[in-house]
Amino acid sequence: MAVTSAGLLFYRIDDTGLLGVWLVHPGGPYWKGKDEAAWSVPKGEYGPEEDPREVALREFTEECGIEPPDVPLSLLGRYRQSSGKIVSIYAGETAEELKFVESNTCEVEWPPRSGKRITIPEVDEARWVVAADAETKLHKGQRPAIDALRARLDDAGRYYRVD
Repeated sequence: MAVTSAGLLFYRIDDTGLLGVWLVHPGGPYWKGKDEAAWSVPKGEYGPEEDPREVALREFTEECGIEPPDVPLSLLGRYRQSSGKIVSIYAGETAEELKFVESNTCEVEWPPRSGKRITIPEVDEARWVVAADAETKLHKGQRPAIDALRARLDDAGRYYRVD
């Protein structure tokens, strides 16, 4: 059975019509200095007894250090990452100026196979990213979420720019 994860993709359209999305960058030495295909929606794993939407809300708070905006959320889609993990992504539009505070921490083995454990922040940065940049910054398995968001906005007749 595939590992399942749920996350939030908050988006905004600024005064000039530019579409932006809120993304997080993983913490720790492995991800340090990596940008392309390193970013993600704030997300976390869940089990069969958990509500994915509730997990996505909780994980946003844990990874960004702030409460998620209180806006309507809807399932954008489920996306398979190269690891096989399936990520359910919920989208919501917000005009809030989100600011990353701090992430929860986790323990990892570093260097790999060394037996040494270190504590790292799960996320070391979170910020608004222009949608066009998100297409390369996001993990490859999450990139289709940007296309799905654009399609949803197009279907709703919403004007936006992606440059």
